[in-house]
Amino acid sequence: MPIRSAAAASLLPAADPVGRPPSDARTAFRDSLSVGMGFVPLGLAFGALVVQSGLDWWWASLSAAVAFGGSFEFLLIGLVVAVAPLASVAVAAFLVNVRHVFYALSFPLHRVTGRLGKAYGTFALCDEAYALASAEQARSWTGPRILWTQFFLHAYWAGSATAGALLGSLIPEGATGLDFALTALFTVLALDALRDLRGDLPTPLLALLSALAARVVLPGQMLLVAFALFTAGLLARHSMTARRPSRA
Repeated sequence: MPIRSAAAASLLPAADPVGRPPSDARTAFRDSLSVGMGFVPLGLAFGALVVQSGLDWWWASLSAAVAFGGSFEFLLIGLVVAVAPLASVAVAAFLVNVRHVFYALSFPLHRVTGRLGKAYGTFALCDEAYALASAEQARSWTGPRILWTQFFLHAYWAGSATAGALLGSLIPEGATGLDFALTALFTVLALDALRDLRGDLPTPLLALLSALAARVVLPGQMLLVAFALFTAGLLARHSMTARRPSRA
């Protein structure tokens, strides 16, 4: 994620009446259900924005299926409408999605076998998939379960974006609150992650200090700077704790 909200905790997979364990696909569907539901209102808003920007409805489907960049896709709409140069699009994509470089440090891609599987796992690595698959409860996840979870999240986003584009005219132009779905989703994921830390106060404290320092030093690139500071802090702490046994 898995990291789960309280609602999703009740959806734990169980063996069927014959006693066979649930398939990876069915288990992954239940793993992704609560987060996927958070994708729906945001995807609808994205699809509606595509149509309201003067683009054809299929731009929403194409972007959701090929780019699958979340916040970058909202930015991409403006770039496409403004006919921005490809170099500008590439730079924007790098700046918005460079955080995925840090995700690679702990995302369990090594459990996925095959070149095609690893390629899709890398492509479909979104924030929510990382939060689920890198959680402590997900250490027993198999490669197929990870890929199925990513696939379902991808399908939720592409499906809701397409629906929003096709039904965009039915959504009031002044509707508010849809954009808060993603913020609420990350709030739930963060709270569940804090519970997984089991009293590990230094980690959330380090994250908070990294965010505050990034806000002061370089507010325009706060996310990237905060990730860099947090990663450096974790590596420094790991180095210090690894040396203690040898000194003893």
